[in-house]
Formats: sequence, structure tokens, C-alpha cells
Amino acid sequence: MEPSWALQSLDRISLPSLAFENAAEMATEGLHENETLASLKTEAESLKGKLEEERAKLHDVELHQVAERVEALGQFVMKTRRTLKGHGNKVLCMDWCKDKRRIVSSSQDGKVIVWDSFTTNKEHAVTMPCTWVMACAYAPSGCAIACGGLDNKCSVYPLTFDKNENMAAKKKSVAMHTNYLSACSFTNSDMQILTASGDGTCALWDVESGQLLQSFHGHGADVLCLDLAPSETGNTFVSGGCDKKAMVWDMRSGQCIQSFETHDSDINSVRYYPSGDAFASGSDDATCRLYDLRADREVAIYSKESIIFGASSVDFSLSGRLLFAGYNDYTINVWDVLKGSRVSILFGHENRVSTLRVSPDGTAFCSGSWDHTLRIWA
Repeated sequence: MEPSWALQSLDRISLPSLAFENAAEMATEGLHENETLASLKTEAESLKGKLEEERAKLHDVELHQVAERVEALGQFVMKTRRTLKGHGNKVLCMDWCKDKRRIVSSSQDGKVIVWDSFTTNKEHAVTMPCTWVMACAYAPSGCAIACGGLDNKCSVYPLTFDKNENMAAKKKSVAMHTNYLSACSFTNSDMQILTASGDGTCALWDVESGQLLQSFHGHGADVLCLDLAPSETGNTFVSGGCDKKAMVWDMRSGQCIQSFETHDSDINSVRYYPSGDAFASGSDDATCRLYDLRADREVAIYSKESIIFGASSVDFSLSGRLLFAGYNDYTINVWDVLKGSRVSILFGHENRVSTLRVSPDGTAFCSGSWDHTLRIWA
């Protein structure tokens, strides 16, 4: 005779299939006669097409045409003023402290280093439990850093001036994803952190409790980058990923409020324009693009026939007139945002440029590279 637990488990086996049948019935219940999933799909596509047509009707002028009357930029010289050496492998991410002086960087060697950019001294160093630390961020107060990568976590370390202190002992694991952490950023306070992950989601966490406050679902593949809207009250952020989409999110509702899909490959970097009304993206398709949020469309493409390598990182000058972009061909291109032309090309790194950030006061910018170094340009 069958033991009773075997009968119970047989009952259980039939339950999911029943549930599936019920779900299928429910899904098809809403369909009217002559409606199939295929017909609904074509209807959705045609509506999408109509939306694109409406968008195109509003597209009456190009940005560079409007900017024709604007004075051209004069020649300017930027060169490497400092080189930060100390990582044993590829530098993957960096961020400036609000004090305009300190920098945190993370590397494939598993190390996270806090630098004094004026003296090039290392002030703190943490060895992570994993290699490929793809994300790091400075807290707004300057008293903590966050980092993570292949450990699928975002960890926060408090910083103190005690040189003998064991930082690893004070580590706090804040965020947990189901795939690698690709980017992280504190919101306007030290108390909340926003993360992006290879699991296709972004999430907002409470630093103290490690509680998930909001999750953002919508990307169809790995999310590679994110950037918070610049205003103090800004409750939106933009993310980009392997699905070639850039999406703008409302942090309070968790909803995607705008989506742009004009790149031909992964979006590696997104950055808001200083006013918060637009954002730029850099992609493996070797272009950078500018999207106007009020016009709800792409307004400029920064590319040249001779640029065939992907853009890994982008950032604006403080005025918003220049766009700095780091590329996989070891160069940094400087673009005139309004005219769409390249105004300078910076050489120095000996491997691909992986990360790039303009300092909070706009007087310099820092780039990190697979050549194991960071460079300060001004």
C-alpha cells in the first residue's frame, strides 16, 4: 500500500498544473472573440508606431541648428596633472567626495582605495571578499563609502581618521541582489542607497536596516549604470543596460516614467545634464547621445566615422557645455554638447578608460582605466 505522504505529494503535483490551467483560463478570459496574443502584439506594435509618429511631428529642429548662433569654443588645453598608482589590476569605478578633494576607486584586484587627489596619498584601503569590485560611491557626508561587485552585495564602510582601525570589522552589508552589482549611488543623504544589478533590476535600500524600500523592474537584461537627478528634491533617476534602453524612474512609485531606445548596443553610462532636464548616455555602439526629457526624445548624437570603439563612461562639465567621454580605444573625447562637434581628444591611458567623473567644483575630472591607474585632468 502507498504510504500517506506519497499520496499527499501526488496531490501536490496536480496542484501546480491546476493553477497553471486556471492562470491560462484567466489570461484568455479577458480576450474578446477573434483576439489572440499575436493580434494583441501587432496592435501594441502599431500603437507604438503611432506614438513614434507623434513624437516625430514635434521634432521640428535639430539641436546643432539651434546652436548655430552660439559662439564656438576656443582652444583649451587639458592635461594630466596627477596620476594615482596603487591598484594591482583594472580600475573599474571611481567617485568624488563632496569635499572636492578625496576620491574612492575600486578595482578588479578586489581593493577599494580612498585617495587624496591633491597629494596622491592613499588614505584608506579595503580588500573586498571578491574580485571585480564594479561599483563604488562616496557618501554625501564624506564619512562612508559603498562598494560591491561579483559578491552581489553592496557594502558600506564608515571612514575614520584612526589609521590602525580595522575597516572590514565595521562593514555593513546593505543590499542583496541575485546577480552582480554594477552601480551604486547614495541618494541625497547617507541613509539611502540606490543600486543597479546584472539581475535586471535597480533597488533603493535603507542603509541602517538593510531594508529594501523600493525595487525597479523594467529592463530586459543586465542594468549597467544609473544616475540620480541633480536637484535636492529630485525623486527620479535614470538607468541604462544591456537591453539598449535608457529608463527614467520615479523613486517613490517604482514606476518607469520615460524610456528611450535609440542605441544599437549596451548602454554603459548615463549622466544627467546639470539642470536635470536632459541626460547623456555612452554605449558600445561607439556613440554618445543626448536625450531631452521635456521633449521626450533624443536631441543629439556625438559620434565620428573614425570612432569605432565603445564609450564606457560619460560626464558633463559644470556648465553643461562640454561632455567628457571615455572610450575603449584608451582615449577621452571632449564634445561640444550644443554643436555636436568634438573639441578635444586626450591621450594618456595605456588601456581602455573604464570610468570618468568631473569633480564637484568642476575644476578637474578624474578617469580610471584598465591600465591600473587613475588620472586627474585639468
